[in-house]
Amino acid sequence: MESLVGSTLAGYTLRAKVGEGGTSTVYRAEHPTHGTVAIKVLREKLRHDRTAVQRFLREAQFGQRVVHPNIVRTLDFGEADNGRYYLSIDWAAGELLEKYAERKGPLPPAEVAEILRQLSAAVKAAHDVGIVHRDLKPENVMYDPEQRHVMLLDFGIAADTEASPDQRLTRAGFFVGTLMYVAPEALSGELVGPAADQYSLATIAYFLLSGALPYAGKTPRELFSQLLTQPPTPLNRARPGLTFTAIVESVIMKALAKAPADRYAGVGEFAEALVDAVARGGEPVPAPPPEVAAPAAAPAARPQPARAPTAPAADAARKDDDESGGLFGKMKSLFRR
Repeated sequence: MESLVGSTLAGYTLRAKVGEGGTSTVYRAEHPTHGTVAIKVLREKLRHDRTAVQRFLREAQFGQRVVHPNIVRTLDFGEADNGRYYLSIDWAAGELLEKYAERKGPLPPAEVAEILRQLSAAVKAAHDVGIVHRDLKPENVMYDPEQRHVMLLDFGIAADTEASPDQRLTRAGFFVGTLMYVAPEALSGELVGPAADQYSLATIAYFLLSGALPYAGKTPRELFSQLLTQPPTPLNRARPGLTFTAIVESVIMKALAKAPADRYAGVGEFAEALVDAVARGGEPVPAPPPEVAAPAAAPAARPQPARAPTAPAADAARKDDDESGGLFGKMKSLFRR
């Protein structure tokens, strides 16, 4: 793997490598105007590949089209004097939401509602300009717990809903996204709409609240089958010993409906419903001990699902479309390609 640490590119001094993959490398860099930034550099071997360059620049263009306080700002992109393509964004404070949730979770419903409120606002800003994210997941979100501030990082596999078929970079029949968080309708390989992002947001909320996922499949094949044929596990059965009020559960499960039409009208409505449900009394309470609980009320024991790898179909799509991790999917290990 190449390294440009110590060199200067388009005015950015590259201080440390923070992530790398098959198509690009990401560095922490310093700039006289922008200060500390993250900068992504397309690999030398791909700079003459017109398709690879087009995909790389598309990420930057999407990042500049969506401007919101909860989205990491795209600062600069283009071709440097040495012919290398680059993209820089603000350096986001905090840590990956995925790591924070693994360390602190399950999180209190009030904190989850605030995270989802900010994240949904960012996603709605994308929807308002015709962009569907398609890869919402905790590892694509930076979270500063002290400030309770969320930043969405990744637009690498986002789609323009107004683009014509010949402008799209993902071939028909290939789905993109991360299988554990992807909406069922995405599995067909057709271009999904904003409702698919709502499903992913609901999956994030489910994970933050319970430490588990709506489907327990341990392999891509199992997850594919469950997503297509089974309902998600009710939130109150996600983790033994942890229960939520009926209204909190109902909000999450509505946003996880298999049919897009059965979900909320938009991500804003989903977030508003969750905030309201929590405000009306959504703190989890311990389940009664098994020996005193009524049989009908005792939640069915269910092991927490292991995190499954990305599905083979997704791997094919990502290999074909430079979409294995997308735009700044991690600040620790960004742009896994």
